[in-house]
Amino acid sequence: MNASYSKKEKLKSKKLIEELFAEGKVVSVFPLRLVYIKSSLKEGINLKTSVSVSKRNFKNAVDRNKIKRLMREAYRLNKASYFNNITTQYAFMILYIGKEKPTYVQVETKMKLLFEKFLDSTSDKK
Repeated sequence: MNASYSKKEKLKSKKLIEELFAEGKVVSVFPLRLVYIKSSLKEGINLKTSVSVSKRNFKNAVDRNKIKRLMREAYRLNKASYFNNITTQYAFMILYIGKEKPTYVQVETKMKLLFEKFLDSTSDKK
């Protein structure tokens, strides 16, 4: 798995997103929450991921977009080290549930903890 976040890897299907929130399992490491579900993805990619930031906590779109950029970058750089040997296909939604504006270092450390917790909660270990 390379360190890119291509169009094929982005979760955009409304049907899959609705299913994710209806039946998905949750792993949390404050201020991040990962909602995931096993799914059968057609493109041959093991993970489809999306990020989201609450409009309730961050009124300005500029702030929401900055946090989403930080989350996508932390995901992009760390996914190869955590999900290289994963065999099951998953759909991910990573939510930012904090109220404070984070720095990149904070997001990255919490993202790593979130991925470790996810791998512990599933049987797909490294």
